[in-house]
Amino acid sequence: MADPLVLLPGLMCDARAFGPQLAELGQVVPVTIAPLGQGERMEEIASGLIPQLPRRFALAGHGMGGAVAMEILRRAPERVARLALIATSPLPDTPSQATDRDTRIVGARAGRLAQVLAEHHGQSRLAHGPFRAEIAALMEEMALSLGPDTYVRQNRAMQRRRDQQATMRRCAVPTLVLCGAEDPLYPVKRQEFLAELIPGATLKVLAGAGHMPMLEQADATSDALRDWLGLPYVLR
Repeated sequence: MADPLVLLPGLMCDARAFGPQLAELGQVVPVTIAPLGQGERMEEIASGLIPQLPRRFALAGHGMGGAVAMEILRRAPERVARLALIATSPLPDTPSQATDRDTRIVGARAGRLAQVLAEHHGQSRLAHGPFRAEIAALMEEMALSLGPDTYVRQNRAMQRRRDQQATMRRCAVPTLVLCGAEDPLYPVKRQEFLAELIPGATLKVLAGAGHMPMLEQADATSDALRDWLGLPYVLR
């Protein structure tokens, strides 16, 4: 039997972001979707999750969840059997990105979370497709259900995250880097850079997807994760 699968959603997302994969892959392996609402540092979030996870597991993270996945790998490499990074980056925020987060945090704290989401987390992150509006509405619903306090904590954690390039260079497990061809946040060139850091990593670029390939190209994402779960182990 394959290792249990742990899925880490992106910023202001919950289990619904991985709904299609939960339905598909849950028939093959035990699946856990871990919340990322606690802690204002990646180290704090990761250390809180590790004791709750299986002894050894396959780990997949999207966006912020990918950043947490890298921190889990850094802290407990013996626990991670394989790694999938979806639309994420090993690099810390630039000063400009950190400043932009501060502006959005102020808006969320002032009771304007819905406005902040509409301006920075909506359809502009998605590829053009027949279900673009529906996916954007689900993203908004997830974010509003998590609320402004979670928005502030998660953005603080993203602001303070460390550079994980060295962690990725030491990665010694089967690794998938998955992204949408039309992701404006983490373009393909950045995903190529991430994949080149990791020995033996596989890069999969999905046409017709932006920042939410799990929903925009659900079947292709599930297929890519299923193939990754079937890769042979890498000897440490």
